[in-house]
Amino acid sequence: MAFPKVLTADEAAALIPDGAVVTVSSSSGLGCPDSVLAALGRRFEASGHPRAITTLHPIAAGDMWGVKGIDHIARPGLLAKVLAGSYPSGPSSAEPPAIWKMITGNEIPAYNIPSGILFDMHREAAAKRPGVLTKIGMDTFADPARQGCAMNAAAAALPIVRRVEFDGEDWLYFKAIIPEVAIIRATTADERGNLSYEHEGGYLGPLDQALAVRNNGGIVIAQVKRLAQSGTLKPQHVLVPGILVDAIVVAPDQMQTTQTPYDPAISGEVFRPLSSFEVPEFGVSKVMARRVAQELRYGDAVNIGFGISANVPRILIEEGRHGDVTWMIEQGAVGGVPLLDFQFGCATNAEAIVSSPYQFTYFQGGGFDASLLSFLQIDRDGSVNVSRLGARPHVTAGAGGFVDITARARRIIFSGFFTAGAGLAIDNGALSITREGKVRKLVETAEHVSFSGRRAVAQGQDITYVTERCVMKLTDKGLLVTEIAPGVDLQRHVLDQAEFALLVAPDLRLMDGALFQEAPIGLDIGGPA
Repeated sequence: MAFPKVLTADEAAALIPDGAVVTVSSSSGLGCPDSVLAALGRRFEASGHPRAITTLHPIAAGDMWGVKGIDHIARPGLLAKVLAGSYPSGPSSAEPPAIWKMITGNEIPAYNIPSGILFDMHREAAAKRPGVLTKIGMDTFADPARQGCAMNAAAAALPIVRRVEFDGEDWLYFKAIIPEVAIIRATTADERGNLSYEHEGGYLGPLDQALAVRNNGGIVIAQVKRLAQSGTLKPQHVLVPGILVDAIVVAPDQMQTTQTPYDPAISGEVFRPLSSFEVPEFGVSKVMARRVAQELRYGDAVNIGFGISANVPRILIEEGRHGDVTWMIEQGAVGGVPLLDFQFGCATNAEAIVSSPYQFTYFQGGGFDASLLSFLQIDRDGSVNVSRLGARPHVTAGAGGFVDITARARRIIFSGFFTAGAGLAIDNGALSITREGKVRKLVETAEHVSFSGRRAVAQGQDITYVTERCVMKLTDKGLLVTEIAPGVDLQRHVLDQAEFALLVAPDLRLMDGALFQEAPIGLDIGGPA
C-alpha cells in the first residue's frame, strides 16, 4: 500500500462510494470524527452522493450538545441503514435528533445491537469468520424471540440475528457485516499514518474497526488533531499503525468529549487532587447512592453506569474510601474517578485505559465483581428496561454496553426512583413522600427488556434494587422487599405502588438511619483496619 495522504475533510468524504458500509468510531462526543461526518453531509447536499450507505456505530456517534455526529448524515437518500450500540439522547423537552426522526418515522431500518457484540462482529469480519455465536442478549430485546435488535418495522422485516443450536445448546448468531470504510479518530498522526491517542479520554475500538476494513480491502480515514514528523511517535504510544490508514484529515479544533475542548486530566496527562472533586449535595439521590455504596466490598472491581450510581465514587471519596474499589467504564477507563454529566464515559486519575472491545470481553465473561446500573422499569420477573421508553425514545440512548455488562455479572445493584415524578424530601432523618409519582416504574411487563430477570435467576446472579423508599432482592419467587426507608408506609408507599405483588421479607428492616443524615455515614466495606 502507499503511505496515507493528508486530505481535507471534503476530499476524504469524496472517497466514500455509493452503497458503502461505513464503520464510525465514537462514543457520543468522545472520540467523534465530527469534521469528516460533517463533510460527508455537505457532499451529499451538494451532489447527492454517496447514496444508500449503511453505518455501524459500536457506541453512539455524536450528542445533542454540539457534536452532531450521526446527525450530519441522517438524511433520506444518504443513509440507508444503521446499526448502533446507542444513539444520541437528550431531554424529553428537546427536539429529537434527525436520526431519531428517521427511526421513528420508519424511514430506514435501524438496529440497537449491544456494543460488545457489535465490536465482536468487527473482529469476526477482520478474521473472515462467519459471525458471532453468543449467549449475550438472550431473553432481552436482542433476542429474536423479542425484538431481535430491531428498533422499527423496517428493521424487523430484515432480521440480523437468529437463534441457532450448536453443540446441544441454544445460541444467538449475529452474521458478520463487512465494513468497506472506517472513519476513526486519534490525537496525532505521523507522516506514515501511525496514530497516537495522548489527548483522548478513551481509545474506543478504532484498531478493530480499521482491521476489519483493511483486511477486506476497504478505506480507512483517520481524523486527527495534529500531524507529526515520521519517526517522532514512540512505538508504545501508537495504537493504530500506519499500515492500516489510507487518509489523514487534520481537524485542530476537534472536541475531546462532549462540551470539553481539552482537559489534560481526562487523558491522564495530569492527576487531579481528590479535594477537587465535588461530593453530592445532601438529598434523596445521595441517600440512594450511599445505600448502593454499602453493597461494595474492599478490593472489588466494579463497573459503573449512568444515573444515581455515577455518584457512588464521590461517596467513597467523601467517606475516605477512595481506591478501595476499582471502577471500570465501557469506554475503557480502569480506576480513577469516573466523570459526570456531559463528560460521562471518561475518568480522571485512571490507572489504565484499555480498548473498549477488550473491556467488553472482560464484561461479557463476567470477570469483574459487581456492576452499578440504573433502571427505567422493573417488571414482575425482575427484568429491567433502560433502553426504550414511551413516545419520545430519544430520551434514552439505547442499551450501549448494558446487555454485555449484565449478561454474566456476578452482582448487579440497580438504582432508581420507585415512581417517576414523586414529591420527595428528607425530614428529620426520614423520607417524606409529599406527592406520589404519576408513573409507576415497577410494571407488570417491561416495555423493552434490557436485562433478563429470568436468566439472572437461572444463572444464580445476585441482583439488588435500591430505591429511595425500599431495597429489594431478586429471588426465584419474585422481588423481595428486604429494607424500607424510615418514614415510609410499606403498604401505601411500596406495595400499592407496584403493578404486581411484591414479597416482603419476614425480617424486614429499616434502612440504615445514617443514610438520611447529612454527616458522612462511616462507610464500612471491609479491608485493612
